[in-house]
Formats: sequence, structure tokens, C-alpha cells
Amino acid sequence: MDVMPLLLLVAGSAAISAAARRTPVPAPLLVVAAGLAVSYVPGVPLYTLDPHIVLPLILPPLLHTAAIDSSYLGLRAQLRPVALLSVGYVLFATFVVGWVLYLLVPGLSLTAALVFGAVVAPPDAVAATAVARRVGLPSRITTILQGESLLNDATAITAFRVAVAAAVGEGATWAGGIGEFLLAAFGGLAFGLVLMVPLHWLRTHVKEALLQNTLSLLIPFIAYATAEQAHASGVIAVVVVALYLGHRAWEVDFATRLQEAAVWRMVAFVLEAAVFALIGLQLPIVLGGLGEYAGAEAAWYALAVFAVVVGARFVWVYPATFLPPLLSARIREREGRPGWKSPFVIAWAGMRGVVSLAVAFSIPLTVDGDGFPQRNLLLFLTFTTVIGTLVVQGLTLPPLIRLLKLPGRDVQAETLAEANAQAQASRVAEQRLDELLSDERNALPAPLAERLRTILERRRNAVWERLGQTNPVTGESVDDTYRRLSREMISAERDVFVRLRDARYLDDEMLRTLLRRLDLEEAAAYRETA
Repeated sequence: MDVMPLLLLVAGSAAISAAARRTPVPAPLLVVAAGLAVSYVPGVPLYTLDPHIVLPLILPPLLHTAAIDSSYLGLRAQLRPVALLSVGYVLFATFVVGWVLYLLVPGLSLTAALVFGAVVAPPDAVAATAVARRVGLPSRITTILQGESLLNDATAITAFRVAVAAAVGEGATWAGGIGEFLLAAFGGLAFGLVLMVPLHWLRTHVKEALLQNTLSLLIPFIAYATAEQAHASGVIAVVVVALYLGHRAWEVDFATRLQEAAVWRMVAFVLEAAVFALIGLQLPIVLGGLGEYAGAEAAWYALAVFAVVVGARFVWVYPATFLPPLLSARIREREGRPGWKSPFVIAWAGMRGVVSLAVAFSIPLTVDGDGFPQRNLLLFLTFTTVIGTLVVQGLTLPPLIRLLKLPGRDVQAETLAEANAQAQASRVAEQRLDELLSDERNALPAPLAERLRTILERRRNAVWERLGQTNPVTGESVDDTYRRLSREMISAERDVFVRLRDARYLDDEMLRTLLRRLDLEEAAAYRETA
């Protein structure tokens, strides 16, 4: 097996994704564009998007990372709009897009058109949330987009299976389709609920951080494969387990949390970069199989499908936003009357991605010994829809948000809430310290006891200092200056340790011990602002 193409794919996509962080262009768009350009470079191998790899091996970890970083309480608070988008909208888009394509393409069967509708129905999890975080959308919109992207793949994949069964003549009926959908949805939920508690128990009882992180890497695959073996939704099982583990992550020891966060950020970065590069690299494969459809006719179909996909989301989002408050006084009292700007952004943030392409490539090659009707055209339209939404909506979403002047996150209010929470925690910790020091078994010399109080006071004051005045020269808050000076001091110590190791005064094992101690102190002093 030649591993060089795989290494080039991962390394190239990661490098481009990293470079994109220094540009105003969202990383997924730049990686896709690079994939499109590279696909026509002579000598570049063909990268085939294999659904048997993407769905069971790439989708579970991407869903896991998105779900574990989501807020269970936030999703529960936005359950109605999330359900209307992740289930209602996906089914609506499946039927609308499928019906329009059936009317548009001569000779295409309705069942084959519905297969395509299910393929392009789910918006992409990574692209929308990446843009939402980058432009600082209000937390409610970000939560809704995240929640939708966690569950819509399960709806679309189930609808796709039902439509394929009907297209290949396996006797699928409306009742059977609804039954299969309910089995997949509730089966995935059941598997997630059954697995989440024992998996969390294992995480809290395995004391070695390396073993805990190995288990963490296996969890999404365990949940997905277990549910899929019973013909339930592996996607829902992964999401349920990850939401539970993220909600109870505080019960895992600190070493595991530190390692796990770093490991999953690396995994997500590599996978996201690779899958968007794969999207761009599919162009020669898709065009090579287009066959009889070419030129103006194929372009017309692509533009029409793109317009229907974008328009159908607006047709669904606005009624789904405004009708519930009109019909329910309770919803009006709790949420007030919605404005038009937030639904517009949610409707426009409907970029499609790698799941649509992976599902499209899993369309059967034959039906009763004959080729699947217009399969190559369906692949082409999926590709153009994915690229079109990523480029058109992805590039215009940030300026659209700025044009609409949506209120961003209230950093001042968030910092104030953080400061109040830290103050309450510090008071309790100080009381506990007094209790412990009053016991002669915990006797400490006065300087060490004072050091504990100083550390506690430093944590309590740090957040309040962020709300204070800034340095007129540097623009830094007092807290930012403290952290910067702390890192400079730690860096000076680290240089001395390395110099002593090079002089053979310390061995490498002692150096690693000292550097780890400094690393933990630097981690405590570092506040991520990105």
C-alpha cells in the first residue's frame, strides 16, 4: 500500500488550513479551493472519497469533538429550534429538492430524485460553526447551528436509506420508511443512553491519563459501530454519549482533561483539513463520470439545484421561527417576538459539506442489473451544491453578519459573570483552607500557608483586573501584563535549565521533570483569547 498520497493529503491540507488562520478567508473555503486547484496538477493522484471510510471512520470523531464542546444545557434550552432544523428542515429539504429535480431532469424517477434530496439536505457541521465562531455570532445562534449540525446527519442518512430502498425496488413503503426512521432515531438515542454511563464510569476509574485518553479516542467509534450494528443511528449515539461526557468532564482528573483537550484539538484540526481537501480533489472524478450531461445543460441543472437548496432553507426557517410564538403565548412570554435578522443568518448559514459527498458516493451503482438512474449526474449536482454553498454562502456570511449589525457576544457581561463565580468559589475555598489549617495534622510553616492564600487571592483578583483600566502604552489590562511577565520569567528559567543540561550539570530526565513543572505553571498563567 502506497502511503505517500495519504501523507501528502494530510500534510498539505493541514499546512493550508494553518495558513488560512492568517487570512480573512475561512479555513474550510481556502482548503477546498486549494484542493480544486491541485486536482488538475499533473502527477497528483486521484483521491477517491470512499463512503465506507468517511462515514464510520471520519464522521464519528468530528461529531464527538463538536458535541463534547457543545453545551448540553444550551442545547436543551434551544431544543425546539434545533429539532425543527435537524429533523423538520432536513425532511422538508429532502422532499422539496427531490421533487424539483424530478420535474427538472427528463427521465429521472421520483425515488432517485428523493435519494438526491436526502444527500444534499444536511448542512455541514464544521463549516457553519467555524464561521460562526470566527465572526462572533450571538451565543444563541451559534448554539442552534451547532445543535442542528450534530443531529441533521442522522436524519439525512436515514432518509437516504429509505429512498435508496425504494429506488432499488426493495418494497419500501411510506409506513415502512417512517418505521425505519423511528427505529434509527430512537434506537440511536437508546444506545447512547445505555453506553454513556458505563463509558463515563470507565473514564473516571481508569487512573492512568494515557489509558483514559486512549479510551477517549475509541469512544466515538464504539458508540457509532454498536448502534449501526443494530441498524440504529450511530450518529445520534455518538452525539448523546459525547454530550453526556462533556457535561460531566469535571469528574475526570486534571491530567486527563489537559491531555484530552490537546489530543482532540489535533485530531479535529487534521480531520477537518483533510475532509475539505478531499472535497476539492473530487472534481476530476465527478467530471470524468458525467457522461452525456455536459456543458450548458449540466450548468443549468447545477444553478437550479443550488437556488432551490438555498431557497428551501429560507422557506422553512422563517415560518419555523415566527409561527411557534404566534401559536403559543407561553413561547411569546419566554422568548419574546423574534426579529428578522437572526433567522436570516441561520437560513444563510446552510453550507453543505463532506457528509453530502460521502453519502452521494454510496449511491448504488446498479438497480436490478442496470445502472442507477442518472447516478453520475447526481454526483455532479452534489459536488456543485457543496462547492457552491461553501463558496457563495461561506464567503458572504461574515460580511452579511457585519452588515446586519447583529449584537455579538457581550464580553463585559461574560467577564463579570466569571468574576462573580470566581469570587464565590474563592470564598468557599478560603473557608476550607482555614478548616484544614486549624487541624494540627495539616500544620504548615507560615510562609507556605500564606503562599496558598496568595494563590487563591491571585485567582480571585485576576478576572476583576480584566475589567479594570488598560495600560495607556500597551493597551493591556493589568491581568494581561501579569500573565505576559509571568511567561517571560518562566521562559528565562527554562533557558537556564536547558543551559545546565547542555553543560552536563543536569541529565535529560531531570530536565524533563523541571520543564513539566514550568509547563504547568505557564498553563495556569496562560489565558486563551482566540
